[in-house]
Amino acid sequence: MATKLYNPFVDFKFDNRTCFLTGVTLDSEEERIQVFPVWMMRSFDLEDKPFKLLDESMITYKKLQLPCSIAAAAKIEEVETAVETAMKTGYNAVNALDQITLFHWVSKILYGVVFNEIQVGIKQAVRTGEEMNFSQALVHKFRNLHAMMQSLCVPMEFEHRNPFTIQVFPVDSTEDTFLYRDEINTLIFSLRMKDFAIIATLQDNGTNAIYHEDILAKVADKKLHPIQFEEICARYFYSAYLFNRLPEYTYMETPKAVFVEPMPLNDWTLKPIFDNWTVKTYGQVLENFWKPWGYLLFEIIKDPENPMSFLTGENGEFKTVDDLPKA
Repeated sequence: MATKLYNPFVDFKFDNRTCFLTGVTLDSEEERIQVFPVWMMRSFDLEDKPFKLLDESMITYKKLQLPCSIAAAAKIEEVETAVETAMKTGYNAVNALDQITLFHWVSKILYGVVFNEIQVGIKQAVRTGEEMNFSQALVHKFRNLHAMMQSLCVPMEFEHRNPFTIQVFPVDSTEDTFLYRDEINTLIFSLRMKDFAIIATLQDNGTNAIYHEDILAKVADKKLHPIQFEEICARYFYSAYLFNRLPEYTYMETPKAVFVEPMPLNDWTLKPIFDNWTVKTYGQVLENFWKPWGYLLFEIIKDPENPMSFLTGENGEFKTVDDLPKA
């Protein structure tokens, strides 16, 4: 098995005749896979629903696709099948999946969205005759994400720790719930459906989980009301925004495997890894995540020292929520 990694960011190769994962030339532009799993789109009637891209243009879920070789598609299908079986079963089965399987599944969706965003950007640049303006920090993040995804096809070992963390929560949602969010600038992903929810931070070396360890300890083994999960989600999306490092990784390619080692996040400035948490900005994020319940910013931060929370009471104890709609 090959142990050399493919890097499409060297010459920005994002055409439809090259496998997105391995870089091999495809025989036909028909060699494509869906970004979102077909079973998921059909279960929640997503195929023709709109998906908003960063330039505010709309595309349907089923039009989000990736050029993919038959060999790479077979590896992805193995992951898709395992995750589909677990997700159709529910929380316990999803929680039992290993982190690498969940990472492969989540990163294929998130990177798939990134790939489509880049294709749109390239087409716009060609149409306007202007150079594509692409942040080097984002290129750095996406290149690392893509390199790590290749562990689907290339033997790879993550040394010391995984660069990513995927948390699975039991949530008392309605059976038809499907709520997907991503933030490609900070590489965070969330999904809520059936009786579970997922939050994935894909390139933080586990620091967000450490940052939120107090609240994670309080909700451990608790079935959450949807408004409680959305509060955790808001905290994660905001802290991912506050995370001020650009993680570096060394890749050592050997005949047997690629070894990936994270570089220390602390630098010579001794600056904290997260910028300062401001209650007003957090309140704005939470207002958005709590939109189904109608709570407004002024209510949420009426007491700035103690913003509204459905996770903990006045004494820090876990709250039980049973008088709100599940939304």
